[in-house]
Amino acid sequence: MRKAKVFVINGLILTITTLIMRSISLYFNLYVSNKVGSEAIGVFSLVMSVYMFAITIASSGIGLAATRIVTEELTQNNIIGAKKAINLCLKYSLIIAIFTSFLLIINSKYIAIKWLNNTVSNTPLYYIALGLPFIAMSSVLNGYFTARRKAIKIASAQIFEFLVKFIATIYLLKINSSKGVEFICIALILADCISEIFSFLYSFMLYYFDKHKFLNTRTANLHYTKTIFKIAFPVATTSYIRSGLSTLKQLIIPVKLQSAGLSSAQALSSYGIINGMVMPIISFPSIFITSFSNLLVPEFSEYYVRKSFSIINNIIGRIFKITIVFSICIAIACIGFSNELSIAIYRDSECSEFIKILSPLICFIYLDNIIDNILKGLDKQFAVMCCNILDLFTSICFICVLLPKFGTMGYVATIFISEILNFSISLLILIKTTKFKFDFKNWIFKPLCFCIFSYLVVYFLNFSFSNFVFDLFLHIAIFVFIYFSILFSNKIISRQDFGI
Repeated sequence: MRKAKVFVINGLILTITTLIMRSISLYFNLYVSNKVGSEAIGVFSLVMSVYMFAITIASSGIGLAATRIVTEELTQNNIIGAKKAINLCLKYSLIIAIFTSFLLIINSKYIAIKWLNNTVSNTPLYYIALGLPFIAMSSVLNGYFTARRKAIKIASAQIFEFLVKFIATIYLLKINSSKGVEFICIALILADCISEIFSFLYSFMLYYFDKHKFLNTRTANLHYTKTIFKIAFPVATTSYIRSGLSTLKQLIIPVKLQSAGLSSAQALSSYGIINGMVMPIISFPSIFITSFSNLLVPEFSEYYVRKSFSIINNIIGRIFKITIVFSICIAIACIGFSNELSIAIYRDSECSEFIKILSPLICFIYLDNIIDNILKGLDKQFAVMCCNILDLFTSICFICVLLPKFGTMGYVATIFISEILNFSISLLILIKTTKFKFDFKNWIFKPLCFCIFSYLVVYFLNFSFSNFVFDLFLHIAIFVFIYFSILFSNKIISRQDFGI
């Protein structure tokens, strides 16, 4: 019970922190998108795809290795071993990240011409290279704090990073926003790099003081290098392939949209609307899930080491039920209030149709995130990566086939195929690994019926006040209250499901 409460408290800390940050970030992204336009957002999204690929190579799965090894060593009270493992992880992450930065710099002109289609020069890539070592080492420190169940320290680092990014972005955009798309991208990338550097320095300070609280016990394992790369190598290898395919996928989308008859500006604008405007709305509520999801890796890793398989299945059942009833609520809300959400957030209804179309994917996206973290805790990270690689390869094939013929709606169809395929394979792997049973009636059918009923009640009430945003907030709040009241009264969910 105590472990459940610690898990819930840590999850709540991360959820509240992320909720505040995401709320500010959503408003901030609105400010940026209104200031620079959807075309610039589309170009920035292309540069970010290269950025994420570089981060994947720089981090190379070392952060996950840090979480797994520290969790296992602390479970056995091997403090010296945990410290040594983290120091090695930091060293290896720095070496790999510096090498990645070097490769990025020497290939920057080729990437700008061939990958980014000359939409920007190679200058933003130099700033990306600057930030990679700090991002890689930060991932190791986050892995350490995750294993230590120190959510408050992860949360404080996130807040500090965002504040630095917020200030840097406003200042740099003020200087560069009138100079064109390239300078806008440079401003956004440089602001991100500055925030990553400050975030690492802050996290390292927290780590330095935290590790000195331990009294050294037991002797250190002399083979942590082998253990680190045993965990990291399959993750890194498949991550390279996955991230490479993901980057390729993002880069060819505007090209294939142009094959459907769209101009370059129209293709980048459509890409920016879906990736930079619609998907953030759909994924925003996932903070209530992902904050807890990221904490599942050390929890399941510990139970897996102890071979407590009955506890594992029990926890999976509770997590699935909570995630499904929550994601159904979000999906119906996005479908029912799509037009109002688009107007309230972007002051325009151009996103509303895509919000409504893509909202059914919410359940698959949220659950897939949960399943991936559970599988990583069960030492199935290689299977997770293979699943993601298959998903990306399939997506690229459909992008090449559907986008030239159907344009933007072909891209939407590809997103559906990708998310459903990824979820289905991950679920099959989880069921095969744990043998847990899926309760369709109580986890999907009843919550969906109750959710639709709750929305219809609010819809037919048809009340309104003078303030549009307040009306929207009140409608959603009443809808959520009715839905969860019915769930609790029918004992679909209970306080015990949340460890209370």
